[in-house]
Amino acid sequence: MQFDDDADLDTSQVQDSRGSRIPGGGVTIGGGIVGLVALVLGLFFGIGPQELGLSSGPAPAATSSTDAQVSQHCRTGRDANTREDCRIVAVVNSAQSFWSQEFARRSRAYTPASTVFFTGRVNTGCGAATSAVGPFYCPADRKVYLDLGFFDELKSKFGASGGPFAQAYVVAHEYGHHVQNLLGTLGRSQDRRTGADSNAVKVELQADCYAGVWARHATTTPEKSTGRPLLKELTQADIDDGLSAAAAVGDDRIQEKFQGRVTPESWTHGSAAQRQQWFGTGFRTGDVARCDTFR
Repeated sequence: MQFDDDADLDTSQVQDSRGSRIPGGGVTIGGGIVGLVALVLGLFFGIGPQELGLSSGPAPAATSSTDAQVSQHCRTGRDANTREDCRIVAVVNSAQSFWSQEFARRSRAYTPASTVFFTGRVNTGCGAATSAVGPFYCPADRKVYLDLGFFDELKSKFGASGGPFAQAYVVAHEYGHHVQNLLGTLGRSQDRRTGADSNAVKVELQADCYAGVWARHATTTPEKSTGRPLLKELTQADIDDGLSAAAAVGDDRIQEKFQGRVTPESWTHGSAAQRQQWFGTGFRTGDVARCDTFR
């Protein structure tokens, strides 16, 4: 996975709140079973923590930190090739360039969504949350929330192969939820039903497919500033890392690993095979129309 060294990064699309302090500690979610349940429900779920019942009220406002601002360090594609946080900025830029152009091609308007980097806990338009819920998209404020420490857990706790494109897949999946929000399909997941054939699962699989569509076009989508794609190269090894990440967060894999049995009636994301299948469908076809998981 290689970015154009000379491309400029747009850090205005990322809000860096790492190192911020929330007075009084805010709302916390414990580890162990509580943290696990929160993670299984919240991981890539696409709705905010309050709607998952994880917030008992807004957290106090965070105090800004000046030592973790991507605007200071993430200026070019060369930075994205050497720093993890800058890489995520580049993926956000690339994903939004693609979706903006795809929406325009369909005579629709794309509204950009910011990504918020945080550490430990964060206050959002959907309520207060901690890192235990994993990466998530909040439709209320149209932002993606991400604690970069999750990428280490993706390997150490969930057994994914890791790699830069595994991280890109996670981010692209969350922007898939933003696309669903703009198109009016995200709300289908909020009927509180679970199970292998639930709308919650179909919404997640569609976001996987949208991530694959972006990946298919990422190396050919030109940036306005340069006329060149920000992402220059994706190898088969990169795609394999994305597929590994998709499988690692399948409901069956998570349930087997953490509770010792698989219970399809409680699924909210789909099986490892399904998640790989739908990411693969998006990547193979590059066609948004092929991502209709509700058929």
